[in-house]
Amino acid sequence: MTKPEAWIVAARLRTLPLSVSGIIAAAAAAKESGMFSAVIFVLALATTLGLQILSNFANEYGDWIKGTDNEDRIGPIRGLQSGALSVKEFKTGIGITAAITFLLACLLIFIVFKNQNLFHSTVFLLLGIASIIAAVTYTVGSVAYGYKALGDVFVFVFFGLVSVLGAYFLFTKSLDNYIFLQAVVIGLLSTAVLNLNNMRDRKADAKAGKNTLAVLLGRKNVKVYHYLLIGLAFGCAVLYVILRENSGYQYLELLAFIPLFFHLKKVRQTKHAELLDPELKKIALSTFLYSLLFFASVWF
Repeated sequence: MTKPEAWIVAARLRTLPLSVSGIIAAAAAAKESGMFSAVIFVLALATTLGLQILSNFANEYGDWIKGTDNEDRIGPIRGLQSGALSVKEFKTGIGITAAITFLLACLLIFIVFKNQNLFHSTVFLLLGIASIIAAVTYTVGSVAYGYKALGDVFVFVFFGLVSVLGAYFLFTKSLDNYIFLQAVVIGLLSTAVLNLNNMRDRKADAKAGKNTLAVLLGRKNVKVYHYLLIGLAFGCAVLYVILRENSGYQYLELLAFIPLFFHLKKVRQTKHAELLDPELKKIALSTFLYSLLFFASVWF
């Protein structure tokens, strides 16, 4: 594996569509309210992509330092694991990515609020800093929350609530139009992606001392938890559609749940969680599709 290939693997490109789903959903809701801005949309997307790549880099670094990425791990070989990148190079990459992401966040905040609202600017600056810290400390450090069964909570909060509600506020300077339901939908589906990943790695994580929620729940209960995540997401999506005052196109985004229902059937029938790796892409892309269809339904 070459160094460029190792960085690409570390960036985990397949996670990027999921990370921007909340921004797209917020942009769609803002468009529906007549408050869409292309500049804010692009900068919000860039900042979110930076945060996701930073999180992926930090995740690989933390797992490598703690010995979780070993011969028992299921999935593709990573850059540090292969030896293509040194720990020093990886730490430098994390620092550069964090700096670029912070600058993008500051630019976004300045364009939205300028010097007109110091309180909101300060709040979003603190949210940006908190997001960077959360991205890094998922697996890095002695208080790594990914090792303390708190990863699901942080994913729901940052991928759902912070992403959707925060981006929507940047567009509209308000929180209305039932946007909280969209935040819950994206948050639950994003958490389902993490849960499936942890379900797949449950045995290896338990052996390495990584106490994810999947490890604590066990083989049977973690599946029930998975069904609840996707089921509640569907319920909130349906409720949002019902509450919206729109044309028949408002039902379009619900089509994204069709592959998720087949996914749940696959999860129920699969006895060995190690075989569920291909299903990760299905949930992530279905979440991305949901946001795109929501966006399309608004434009229609």
